[in-house]
Amino acid sequence: MPTEVILPKVDMDMATGQISRWFAEEGAKVKKGDVLFEIETDKAAMEIDAPASGTLRNVTGKERVDIPVGEPVAWIYADDEVYAPISPLRGEMPAKPTEGGAVPSTSYSVAPPSGLPAISSTRGEISQSQGPARATPLARRLAREANLDLSAIAGSGPRGRVVRADVEAAAAAKDAAASAQPAAEIPAGAPSAPAPAPKPMSDDQVLKLFAEGSYELVPHDNMRKTIARRLVEAKSTIPHFYLTLDCELDALLALRTQLNAAAPMRKTDKGEAPAYKLSVNDMVIKAMAMALMAVPDANASWTESAMVKHKHADVGVAVSIPGGLITPIIRHADEKTLSVISNEMKDLASRARSRKLKPEEYQGGTTAVSNLGMFGVKDFAAVINPPHATILAVGAGEERAVVKKGEIRIATVMSVTLSTDHRAVDGALGAELLGAFKRMIENPMGMLV
Repeated sequence: MPTEVILPKVDMDMATGQISRWFAEEGAKVKKGDVLFEIETDKAAMEIDAPASGTLRNVTGKERVDIPVGEPVAWIYADDEVYAPISPLRGEMPAKPTEGGAVPSTSYSVAPPSGLPAISSTRGEISQSQGPARATPLARRLAREANLDLSAIAGSGPRGRVVRADVEAAAAAKDAAASAQPAAEIPAGAPSAPAPAPKPMSDDQVLKLFAEGSYELVPHDNMRKTIARRLVEAKSTIPHFYLTLDCELDALLALRTQLNAAAPMRKTDKGEAPAYKLSVNDMVIKAMAMALMAVPDANASWTESAMVKHKHADVGVAVSIPGGLITPIIRHADEKTLSVISNEMKDLASRARSRKLKPEEYQGGTTAVSNLGMFGVKDFAAVINPPHATILAVGAGEERAVVKKGEIRIATVMSVTLSTDHRAVDGALGAELLGAFKRMIENPMGMLV
């Protein structure tokens, strides 16, 4: 049998992906390991290699079209295999005809992606074996949240797979049936049932508020959909609370100037350049990492069964990219020098903007930093990025009048706000963490030892 080429899952949140471009055409000879196509997810672009050597045939995966994870996009035929076009049912390979032209009565199975039941076939008829209902990961999650039985939902996706629209339709039908039932009599004095969670306005409800022709519709891309989903998840499942304090920057700015002036020169393609150029944000990353190591109980993540205590400070840094943002991670930031953090951050930010990050470079982490100071924002509160328990929002450094020992003087001050998951970090612990960060910023020599 020819080797099936599927759309792989390259991101933990990925339910669908798009092929941004093919590097091989129908009928091309390919070797195992050759780059076949590039996947564009909501966060990155990944090159996918050929799983076998042979001739690329039956290329069904179209460019710039949402394709479910695990869906076949092409097949690779070995040199000794007879090419036969696929049937209209995606994933079914036709049986070879006999000498008389009749299709032999043979059966075979097509191995599906991990976690899905096998698809058996006899004479071109496809049937699903006993097992879990076929559904996309997103459909499974939505069905679980809506308390729906997947096996009772008819799938409209490829090969009968249950997709998001099927689950949403089943949920709407369930709600309609519930509202149509007569309300049961409630005994006097009995506690009232909790009010149902408010639902967002539908697309039609929103558009009816604006005059026709006064707007244009720009469809959401995968990145914007994922950002929206994760923000709703974060704000609805994580009990946020916020702590804000001011840090004086004058000592840090002076040290930064000294360190940059002392940077050795190195040869580059464009001539000689400093080996590093530190930014305030680089020093904020280091200070946050060291603060977490000084207050280890705050370097944690919440799970329902246990508190996850991290041994290192892996700091995610929010980077703005076209259409959204992403948080590449400085791993073991507590152990790295400022120059290493600076150069690593520049590389990650550059590849983030061109969507060339690998999943392991932006997934996970133990905390995050979001800096809007360069835009003149004085202070703000950031939304926690699960599974983190904290995120630090950094405002602009500005000259302010401060009072010291009864005297007014001018100092460069930066406001920072720590958002915390109250399940993992209580008020006092959050204040201790923020205090440790302030000490690092105001006494920056501690970051060099």
